Amino acid sequence: MTREQDSINAHPLDSFIDEQAANEGQIIQQTKQFSPEEQKKIEELSSSITPMDHDGLLNFGTEAQSNMSQFSHRILNDVKTSDIGPVGDSLNGLMAKLKSVNPDELNPENQSKLKRFFKRTKASVNEIFSKMQSIGSQIDRISIELDKHKTNLKKDVELLDQLYDQNKDYFDDLTLYIEAAKRKKQLIESTELPKLQKEAQNSNNQMVVQDAADLSQFVERLDKRIYDLQLSRQIAIQTAPQIRMIQNVNQALAEKIQSSILTSIPLWKNQMTIALTLMRQRHAVSAQKAVTDTTNDLLLKNSALLKQNAIETATENERGVVDIETLKTTQSDIIETIEQTLQIQKQGRDKRKQAEGELSELEGELKQHLLDMKNKPQ
Repeated sequence: MTREQDSINAHPLDSFIDEQAANEGQIIQQTKQFSPEEQKKIEELSSSITPMDHDGLLNFGTEAQSNMSQFSHRILNDVKTSDIGPVGDSLNGLMAKLKSVNPDELNPENQSKLKRFFKRTKASVNEIFSKMQSIGSQIDRISIELDKHKTNLKKDVELLDQLYDQNKDYFDDLTLYIEAAKRKKQLIESTELPKLQKEAQNSNNQMVVQDAADLSQFVERLDKRIYDLQLSRQIAIQTAPQIRMIQNVNQALAEKIQSSILTSIPLWKNQMTIALTLMRQRHAVSAQKAVTDTTNDLLLKNSALLKQNAIETATENERGVVDIETLKTTQSDIIETIEQTLQIQKQGRDKRKQAEGELSELEGELKQHLLDMKNKPQ
C-alpha cells in the first residue's frame, strides 16, 4: 500500500483522477518531464521512424496498442466473471430474513382482538421462537455465502490493483511513443521537408517534386498516427478511474458484507433473544397476575358469601318457631271458620224447622186425602 500511495502521488495518470480536469471526448495533452532513461527511449523510438517507410509507420506503437487491447479484453472478462448480482441477492435475502421476524408480534397489545380472544399469546411466543430458529439457520447459511463473496471481492480488488498498475505502464509507453512521433514529425517538418520542397521548387525534375509530395503525405500520416496513439492513451486515462470505481464498489460491498456478518447478524440474534426473554417474562407476569386476581376474587366472593350466610343464620336464630303474624293469621282464620260454621249450623236448623212444618202440612194433607177417600160411597 505504501508503494501504491507513493506512485499515486507521482504518476500523472493518478493526478488526472484526483483533479478530474479532463473533458470527455478531448485528447489529454500531458506535459511531463522525462527522465534520462525515458529521453533515451524516446530518441530510440524516434530514430526507428524512417521517412517513407509506410509499413514501419503503420506498425509504430502497435505493440503498446496491442497490449492495451489485451488489457481491455482482460478487464471485460474480469467484469463478466465478477458479477456482483449474487452479492446483492445475498444481502437482500439477509435483510428479508432479518425483517421477517417482528418482536412486536409478541406484544399482546399489538395483537388482533381475535387472537386475544382465543388467548394465543403463549402459542405466539412459541411460534415466533420456532420461526426465529429456522430463520437463524437460514441466516447462518447466507453468512457463509456472504463470506465467500467477500473473499472473491477482495481477490477482485487485488486483481484490479494489478490491472491499474499495468494501465499506468501502458499509459507511460504510449506517452513515450507519442513524444517520439512528435519529435520525428517536428524534425521532418523543420529540416527534411523544407529542404526537399526547396529542391522541388528549384528543379524541373518531376520525381523531386513527387518526393516532396510523398514526404508531405508521410508527415500527414505520421500526424494521423500520433492522433491514433493519443486516442489509445485517452482510453488508458479513462480506464484508470473506471478501475478505481469498480474497486470502490467492490470494497464497499466487502465492507457491507463484513458489517453484516460481524455486526448486524450477531446484533439481530442478541436483540431477538432479549425480545423473546422479555416476552416470556411478560407472559409469566401475566400468568402470575391472573393467579393473584383469581385468588383475590375467590377471597372476595367467599367473604361476601360468609357475610351473607352469617347474617341469614343470625336472623333465623332470632326468629320464633312461629311468627306472630302467622299466629294472627291463623287465629283470624280459626275465628272466621267458627263463625262460618255456626252460621251454617243456624241456617241448617232454620231449614230443618221449615222442613218440619212443611212435612207436618204434607202429612195432614195426606191424612185428609185418605179420609176423604174412605168417606166416598162405593
